[in-house]
Parts: sequence; structure tokens; C-alpha cells
Amino acid sequence: MAKSIELSNVTKAYLEEYQRILDKMIQGMTYVTITCSISENFIKQIIPHQVAAIKMSENVLRYTTNIAVQNLALEIIKTSTETLECLEAIQNRCCIVQNSEYELYEYMCAYKEITQAMFQAMCAPPVSNNININYLREMIVHHQGGVRLAQNVLRFCICQELIPILRCMIDTMCQQICDMEKLLDALQDCENC
Repeated sequence: MAKSIELSNVTKAYLEEYQRILDKMIQGMTYVTITCSISENFIKQIIPHQVAAIKMSENVLRYTTNIAVQNLALEIIKTSTETLECLEAIQNRCCIVQNSEYELYEYMCAYKEITQAMFQAMCAPPVSNNININYLREMIVHHQGGVRLAQNVLRFCICQELIPILRCMIDTMCQQICDMEKLLDALQDCENC
């Protein structure tokens, strides 16, 4: 059984803000008015996910002095902002592409399964006073969920303008996951020295 650690006031402040960001993301991704367009549904569902990546990165930037974590957080803010802008630009056009009830059912079943797993993992209590480690653990799970959500939507007949954005999202998040996992390993090794 893991021993509970006493969290510093700085860690508590970071975690309180993280919890607010997470609660808002979960609410935004859960309470979406579903239409017959998978493309439209996905855009409305993924926007809170992208906003959360920006807010989580802004949160860690208030506290971290680690240059590698700062650079990563700034990169995530940049790429997530670009993705948001692309999604918002096509949102009104993508709702024209409609799907069958069966496709919609299949999409939503997978969507619920992916989001529940992501929400559960992101709600798991952090165990470190090291804010950098907490941020990387949280963001890895966030990005893994994002990749699965984008892969899910690509299985269906969707708006053609959405496809390159999804492919770019997947590539970017996979690369960032790889970078974060390497950085997390290095930080954990340092903690164990």
C-alpha cells in the first residue's frame, strides 16, 4: 500500500486549479447536444479537450522552473491553439455531413468508453509533490485519450475538411506523448537518486 505524502501549499494550489480545469473539460465533453452529424458532434466534444490542454499547460507554467517542462507546455499551448482554430473554422461547414443512426450509435458507444477511461485516469490522485511529474502524468493520459478519440472518428464517413486536422492531431499528440514519457522517466530517475 502506497504511503500518503503531505502535499506542499504550492502543490495543493496547482492541483486545485488542475481539478477545476478537469471538471470543466469533463462537463464540456459530456453535455453536448448530439446531432446526426458525427463530424459536428466530434468538433463540439473535442473543443473542451483542446482548451483543457491549454489551461493545464498554463497552470504548470505558473509554477515550474524546469526548462524542458516549460518548452513542452509552450509547445502544447501552441499546437492545441492551432488545432482549436482549425476546428472552429470548419465547424459550420462540417455539420452538413450526416450519418446513419447505426453509425451514430457505434460512434457514441466508443466515444463514451474512451472518455470514461480518460476521465477516470485523469481523476486518479497525484502522488508527488513534484508538480512537473504530476503535469506530465496528467497530460500523457489526456493526450492518449485524444489520440483514441481522433482514431475513433476516422472510422466513419466524416467531413473531408476534418480528416487532415485529425491526422495532424494524432501525429502531434503521439510525438508529444513520446517526449513527455522520456521527460517523465528522466524526472523520476532524478527523484530516485
